[in-house]
Amino acid sequence: MAQASKTIISSSSKEENRENQIYENVFSEIETLELPLGTSLRSVYDDQPNAHKRFMEKLEARIRNHDREIEKMCNFHHQGFVDAITELLKVRSNAGKLKVQVTDTNRRLQDAGKEVINQSEEMIRCRVQQRNIATTVEKLQLCLPVLEMYSKVREQMKAKRYYSALKTMELLENTYLPQVHQYRFCQIMTENIPRLREEVKEISMSDLKDFLESIRKHSDKIGEMAMKQSQQQRTFNSVVKKQTNTSNERKFNVANGTVPEHMNVATSGQIQDEEDEYEEEVLTAQDLVDFSPVYRCLHIYSILGDRETFENYYRKQRRKQAGLVLQPQSSMHETVEGYRKYFNQIVGFFVVEDHILHATQGLVTRAFTDELWNMALSKIIAVLRTHSSYCTDPDLVLELKNLIVVYADTLQGYGFPVNRFFDLLLEIRDQYNETLLKKWAIVFREIFESDNYSPIPVANEEEYRMIISRFPFHDLELEKQPFPKRFPVSQSVPEIYKEFKEFIYASLKFSESLHRSSTEIDDMLRKSTNLLLTRTLSGCLQSLIKKQHIGLTELVQIIINTTHLEQACKYLEDFITNITNVSPETVHTTRLYGLSTFKDARHAAEGEIYTKLNHKIDEFIQLADYEWTMTEPNGRASGYLMDLINFLRSTFQVFTHLPGKVAQTACMSACKHLSTSLMQMLLDAEVKQISMGAIQQFNLDVIQCELFASSEPVPGFQGDTLQLAFIDLRQLLDLFMVWDWSTYLADYGQATSKYLRVNPSTALILLEKMKDTNKKNNIFSQFRKNDRDKQKLMETVVKQLRSLVNGMAQHT
Repeated sequence: MAQASKTIISSSSKEENRENQIYENVFSEIETLELPLGTSLRSVYDDQPNAHKRFMEKLEARIRNHDREIEKMCNFHHQGFVDAITELLKVRSNAGKLKVQVTDTNRRLQDAGKEVINQSEEMIRCRVQQRNIATTVEKLQLCLPVLEMYSKVREQMKAKRYYSALKTMELLENTYLPQVHQYRFCQIMTENIPRLREEVKEISMSDLKDFLESIRKHSDKIGEMAMKQSQQQRTFNSVVKKQTNTSNERKFNVANGTVPEHMNVATSGQIQDEEDEYEEEVLTAQDLVDFSPVYRCLHIYSILGDRETFENYYRKQRRKQAGLVLQPQSSMHETVEGYRKYFNQIVGFFVVEDHILHATQGLVTRAFTDELWNMALSKIIAVLRTHSSYCTDPDLVLELKNLIVVYADTLQGYGFPVNRFFDLLLEIRDQYNETLLKKWAIVFREIFESDNYSPIPVANEEEYRMIISRFPFHDLELEKQPFPKRFPVSQSVPEIYKEFKEFIYASLKFSESLHRSSTEIDDMLRKSTNLLLTRTLSGCLQSLIKKQHIGLTELVQIIINTTHLEQACKYLEDFITNITNVSPETVHTTRLYGLSTFKDARHAAEGEIYTKLNHKIDEFIQLADYEWTMTEPNGRASGYLMDLINFLRSTFQVFTHLPGKVAQTACMSACKHLSTSLMQMLLDAEVKQISMGAIQQFNLDVIQCELFASSEPVPGFQGDTLQLAFIDLRQLLDLFMVWDWSTYLADYGQATSKYLRVNPSTALILLEKMKDTNKKNNIFSQFRKNDRDKQKLMETVVKQLRSLVNGMAQHT
């Protein structure tokens, strides 16, 4: 129990001590005001229900305790306080005096400080202004560079220095404007800069368009200058070669005595002119066109980060311009100036592209220029192939070839492949040869038209030398003859030979500068010369021979002319060999076809001689006027036949200059045709009756023909070969005049028959005509025994002849 009481007392004591400690803390907080009063009191009232009463009790105890301490302290310091009061009372009188003095001093000090205050306030205002000015100056120092840069941008744009303006804008935007971004004018500038950039883009693009238009207009002049420069280079390189070639050709032609007219034109003056032309200054693309707009536009778009757009636009526009440049005029083929303008524009276009390719990085690539070139190449080849086919003037074709060579060399100098142009030139060369052939066909026809087809007379040595200088004629017998004398050929022969050499020179002109070997050029010349021989000259000769006004004398002269022209072909081969320096012993060397050409012409002339001779014989035969029922012959040959024989005799005298075989063939052909015509006259169906008197008269005419044949009008016939042309007529006439029917019928079919050449059907036709004549003229002959016997014999012979004819028909 006691223990429990102790425990309770001990617990109450602890509780009381804890409570006292809490109140002590609260009092300390209140006294020190470390915490708000409300917070301290809340901790008291929030504790226990009777806490307020106990707190008040504790508080009152605390107050009483403090009062006792205050009382103790006052008691301790009371004497001192009294002393202090006493001392203070003593001081009060002095304080009054001091107050008066202080008040007076303060008044005087205030009066004296008013001006200082005013000056201080003024100084303060000045200091504020000074600070504001300094601030303003500082801000202006930041703004002035911005304004200066913006003004500089405007000035640069006004001066069209757009690249510099963009650089200035970039500096302004990235460096200066961020420092003064808070000002409104800077915001306006910031908003204006993109618009200025767009303005620069538009202006630069406008300049580019002007540049593109400018180069389109100047492409012709640029190309002309580039081609002129290339031509001058070629001219310079060919001067020495031309001097050498001219010297060699003169040596050859002087040796042969045949100097073409155009060889005398190439003089030292011409070569000097070519050298002067080479020294002439030639403007370049940079001299003719200002490329700065394209450079400027490229830099501007590069700075603005839009280079790809610019490159695409430029390439697209150049493709369009390429299409326009490659489109030729419809009348381009009419003059060389049309071709020259076309080439100048194309060369100018690609010279500009080449300059852009090398002067810029990436704006024009090699792949792009190759693409344009391949597209242009196909188009140009097609255009040239089409328009050149319209050219009929060889001079125009030659000038076109020279243009193409210069054009190809020019573009090759800029790195473009041009092999296809030289392949095209080989095609144009064939066309050029065709135009040459047509031109020389006209020349040959004019020569043939103006020829008199008689041997060339020469009266003195000078005229003789002039002829052999134009035509390689060598005849020792003619040289020994005294003047005046005659060449066997007519005037057309040296003219044709001269034209052949001119043709070779004309053909050689096209072969120059084609980058072909001497062997190829030699082959070209020989082939074209062969075409001139086999097609042009042969065709002209064939046409000449067929003309109606060409008589026998002219045909004879044509045969003589072709013979000498054929012999001159070897000199033409030597002429070509000297030009090309290709040995004629070369394996692939083409030979001239003079032998076959002139041989065919002679055959045609010979055939025409035979035809015209027979036609002339027919004309004389048409003059025949036989009285087929005459009783007695006239006793002399018919007049038409004598005229015909005289004509043949004089004609065959002209044939003395012909080869023997030709003259003999012509004579034999004429005699055979005459014999056939006379036979047809006897057997003509319109001749119904023939008397014995007419047979005898006809026999007189045949005898004259036989006499003409036996007189050997053309030498070289053996025996009576020419007389055999009339053997059919002779045997037929002998059969009727002798009336040897028994022999004819008995020996018919035997090789030894006297009338072997008499056909039964021919004899039957003639006999029936005589039979009808006897019936008509001898109405009363039946009363005479001899006439009756002859009539019976004739009827018997007719029957036997009919049986022979029928037998031949059945056998056939």
